Amino acid sequence: QLQLVESGGGLVQPGGSLRLSCAASGFHMGYYAIGWFPQAPGKEREGVGCTTSGGGRTKYTDSVKGRFTISRDNAKSAAYLQMNSLKTEDTAVYSCAASLRPVVGSDCYNIYYYDYWGQGTQVTVSS
Repeated sequence: QLQLVESGGGLVQPGGSLRLSCAASGFHMGYYAIGWFPQAPGKEREGVGCTTSGGGRTKYTDSVKGRFTISRDNAKSAAYLQMNSLKTEDTAVYSCAASLRPVVGSDCYNIYYYDYWGQGTQVTVSS
């Protein structure tokens, strides 16, 4: 069974950090680009960044650039989202997604470009 499972969410104060993990099972993650998609309450799911299948390139939206870092360890079939300097507006359910196609340019943030999705993990930034 093809599956992505996120973990690492929680409650953190503004300015704090969290590291989310995305674990793949049932398929070789190394063939897939990985994107991260937060969905805030009452809002559409929006991509914030992605990494190529080999991890050599990453792309971020301006809203998270310099604060969030995507990495991956294909040997462990895992990807990560390191989130620093968190803001209250980062509060959302964060899902990872895998695309067999190479994501180029704005495809990185396009939910329709991804083939597999995790259930998400809640991140709450509050004092």
